[in-house]
Amino acid sequence: MTDLEKSLYRRLPRFNQIVLTEIPTQLEECLQKAGNKVAKLVDQTSTDFDLSLLDHMNEIEESISLVWSPITHLNGVADSDELRKLFPDCLAKVSKFYNELGQNRKLFNCYLALQQHPKFEFLDTERARVITNAIRDFRLAGVDLEGQARDEFRALKAKLSALGNRFERNLLDATESWQLDITDEQLLAGLPQSAIDLGRQTAQAADVDGWRFGLQMPSYLPIMRYADNRELRERMYRAHSIRASELQNDGEQDNTVIIQEILQTRQTLAKLQNRPHFADYALTTKMAKDADEVISFLAELTAKAKPIAQQEKVDLTKFSNEIGGPEKLEAWDLAYYSEKLREQNFSFSVEEVKEYFVADTVMEGLFEIVTRLFGIAARAANPPNAWHYDVGFYELLDENQKVIGAFYTDLYARQGKRGGAWMDTCLDRRLRNNKLELPVAYLTCNFTPPLAKRPSLLTHDEVETLFHEFGHCLHHLLTMVNQPDVGGINGVAWDAVELPSQFLEHWCWQRESLNLIAKHHQSGEPIPEDLVVKMRSAKTFQSGLQTLRQIELALFDMQIHTSYDAFGSDSVQNILDTIRSEIAVLPSPDFNRFQNSFSHIFAGGYAAGYYSYKWAEVLSSDAFSRFEEEGVFNRDTGADFRNIILARGGSEDVTDLFRRFRGRLPDISALLRHTGLTITTVQQGHQD
Repeated sequence: MTDLEKSLYRRLPRFNQIVLTEIPTQLEECLQKAGNKVAKLVDQTSTDFDLSLLDHMNEIEESISLVWSPITHLNGVADSDELRKLFPDCLAKVSKFYNELGQNRKLFNCYLALQQHPKFEFLDTERARVITNAIRDFRLAGVDLEGQARDEFRALKAKLSALGNRFERNLLDATESWQLDITDEQLLAGLPQSAIDLGRQTAQAADVDGWRFGLQMPSYLPIMRYADNRELRERMYRAHSIRASELQNDGEQDNTVIIQEILQTRQTLAKLQNRPHFADYALTTKMAKDADEVISFLAELTAKAKPIAQQEKVDLTKFSNEIGGPEKLEAWDLAYYSEKLREQNFSFSVEEVKEYFVADTVMEGLFEIVTRLFGIAARAANPPNAWHYDVGFYELLDENQKVIGAFYTDLYARQGKRGGAWMDTCLDRRLRNNKLELPVAYLTCNFTPPLAKRPSLLTHDEVETLFHEFGHCLHHLLTMVNQPDVGGINGVAWDAVELPSQFLEHWCWQRESLNLIAKHHQSGEPIPEDLVVKMRSAKTFQSGLQTLRQIELALFDMQIHTSYDAFGSDSVQNILDTIRSEIAVLPSPDFNRFQNSFSHIFAGGYAAGYYSYKWAEVLSSDAFSRFEEEGVFNRDTGADFRNIILARGGSEDVTDLFRRFRGRLPDISALLRHTGLTITTVQQGHQD
């Protein structure tokens, strides 16, 4: 093992040695030391062009991250009563430290002096970007505020951290508190055997008879898609759509008031910054210039998607009526009849495809794909000090078989684990005393775990999810930037951070890559060509409806952060209902409380930024179109993407990087073509 590899393993969190009761004391001591170092640093900083400030701040921030980051990770993947008791207080301490740091005028003046120094003009791109971003972030943190306004702003930021944590906790509890136990086997008609086996395994683990189903995706989705019993589908849908609302558990985990508090707090925070609304504040760090540009972009997509979605609704209604479905389709009917229509139109089912996507084989094929694209390789290693026995660990190797980073994998759903899929940073790449330290990432999903008699099989949607999150990992791990604040995903405009992740999804559809990831779980035979043709023919099936759904959520997010008056009569539900009436072609039931589980904007980083998924999809589709032109495994093109997009992270403006890779500004036409939204004339030259 090289010194570089030893350094990587030495820096990894020791999850199995964490004593939760000791964390508050350790964290408090860590924050106290960090605060003392900052105070000493700003007092000693000279008026010269002293760039050591950046190195010292990196050291300070890493010292906190090494203590706090493992705890935030456990908070998402290993919930426990003990962790719940200590986490809110720890979160409050960390929020207080960073809110005060963001308003430290002495520190701000140190960065400002660097930017205003004549030598700044000749500074390298990475450190210049760190300084520029830091000054922007100080101002966003309220460093320019005075007296009571400064204190209020700081308190508002701390309050938002606490509210986001409460929102996520309520959602986890609401999701896990509901189970449906079935003893009548007839109710399982239509379900694939894998879903039945999972229900049986879950019931046995809980020591109950029959089959147990819950609201986690591996349990919920098969019922909505396949269960012939309409009452069962309705029961599952109702339970899922009212999670964390006043309609579930007597409002015990109701997020309604928390949402109102979050919006009111964000609105007040923006006003303290003399911003017209929170969206204006949030868009400061994004590619989009203002809310009007976002709304215009979404309107352009709506104009192209809605006519297609309306026809898709007509087709689905006609089909369901022809096969004896209800006269009026309800929300709990849509997935069921859509799947049957897909099977009729394209002569295959999701379950048939699933037989070819064994999780382990998909992972191996994914690694081979990125080897062919970027010249890298992944090598399995023993997961050191992991938090669960399902966790995997891989070293990432360069062309010379040298370790350049590593990543954890935690792929399967379980109790105490937050739903969804995400990538997060464990360790950043950095230079310390002229010695390189390597990056490490977390890759987390919630797939169906292996069952007693069969391996974990993924739907093709889940395969795309895995590729998506691994794209984020590559962005983090393949960085060549040595300043952590702008390396990997750090410092990247939020509405462009999905570019590498959505980009990699395209290799889930190529024949050459399917040969590597799709092999039958019993025979080992590759997925047949006729099935691939059917899958690709169905790729844009109901793409109009799916696009409108994303637009609906993006507009809702933008609306509540631009014009929502927390003290007025308009409720969040009314705003969502109004947008649905304007955008959606398939109505949602009155009892639907989707917003109460919308973690992306109320507990994640997507507030006034949910549009980012479609915005970045313009970039990712256009970037992939170069591979379509030059070869999906063209190594020169892959090297360009790695060196220009992935390696540069947030050290340069995304528009400049994209122009360098593509030779021009982004064009929306590739997105419209890939999603089947080309029934109208394409507007060329969408510029970000």
